[in-house]
Amino acid sequence: MAVASEKLTKTAQTGAPELKTLVQSHGAELSAQLRAHHRNIFPPEAEKSIRPFTPAETAKLLGIHESYLRQVAADSIAATLKNGRRSYTVQDIQELRKLLDQGTRGNRRYLPHRQGAEHMQVITIMNFKGGSGKTTTSAHLAQHLALQGYRVLAVDLDPQASLSALFGHQPETHVGPNETLYGAIRYEDRRPMAEIVRGTYIPGLHIVPGNLELMEFEHDTPKALMGRQSGDTLFFARIGQALGQVQNLYDVVVIDCPPQLGYLTLSALTAATAVLITVHPQMLDVMSMSQFLQMTGDLLDEVSRHGASTGYDWMKYLITRFETGDGPQNQMVAFLRSIFGEHVLIHPMLKSTAISDAGLTNQTIYEVERNQFTRATYDRALEAVSNVNTEIEAQIRKAWGRA
Repeated sequence: MAVASEKLTKTAQTGAPELKTLVQSHGAELSAQLRAHHRNIFPPEAEKSIRPFTPAETAKLLGIHESYLRQVAADSIAATLKNGRRSYTVQDIQELRKLLDQGTRGNRRYLPHRQGAEHMQVITIMNFKGGSGKTTTSAHLAQHLALQGYRVLAVDLDPQASLSALFGHQPETHVGPNETLYGAIRYEDRRPMAEIVRGTYIPGLHIVPGNLELMEFEHDTPKALMGRQSGDTLFFARIGQALGQVQNLYDVVVIDCPPQLGYLTLSALTAATAVLITVHPQMLDVMSMSQFLQMTGDLLDEVSRHGASTGYDWMKYLITRFETGDGPQNQMVAFLRSIFGEHVLIHPMLKSTAISDAGLTNQTIYEVERNQFTRATYDRALEAVSNVNTEIEAQIRKAWGRA
């Protein structure tokens, strides 16, 4: 009481506002400025889109030669002319995939949808420490897979909702009550999963946005556990149960987890068929990850005793924000490879001004125009992103038993 009284006296003497008042005012002002920034970038009447692709980029995405692309597109796709140069929209690329897939022979498939006994891949992307590139990784992976022809669902499980913002859904203005995954996993009055899934500007890619509402699950779960009745679905099974409602519609689900080990993250882990852990190769980050792994293992052990599934197809570590000329980072990567071996992905996600600058306007490297950067900077960033995502795609195909 004496300490509290002293603080009140100091506040009264200095005329400074109380901490709660200051935090509230700063939060409101920052929120207003961010909304204004978003309106400047994307006016109310504007819709977020993805840039058109050159013939070379389109041919590479489809896995064919440019000459064959011209032949296939000549009679079916009216390619856009920009500055006298031909280009293809993502809708054009999707139509080309359908055309190519109809005439394919053998095992070659241009629409690589899962078939038969191939199960939906649920990739949970996580890290205990913020700033590891988790959301950027999630966004680029989801877009890469969609551009390759897979049916993808991105789930923003982080209350900060950075992934949603990257896809043009501002958490404060565009996402209402029960429009996050919380609406489908809450303990009362759940919504069908299909009602909260939204389309995006990329064919085959849908999203479940997030906002602060997701924190309600963290608050509700202890009460639900105390009042649990026979037959109730426990917290760790709820995300898997919700995804099961739409499993016939998607090939891959990409979940961007919050940077904390709570009920949401544990539920995402038990729903996962694969886990991707992002690692910034600095000593403090690796030390944090050590604690994270130990706590995660203990908690998974606990929920497995209550019936949670902890089976998986693969688990990988992705080195992020990697600087090739940084000696200590190279030593840390070598250290991690010596411990985890093949669980560390071969390709790292490089630190790039092109990726970070694109993020300033809520864009990914696939969305920004190449002419905004020097050719070498853009190409280096795109190559790094593509290498990582292609390696992850190979893990997905391996889990399905494909060559």
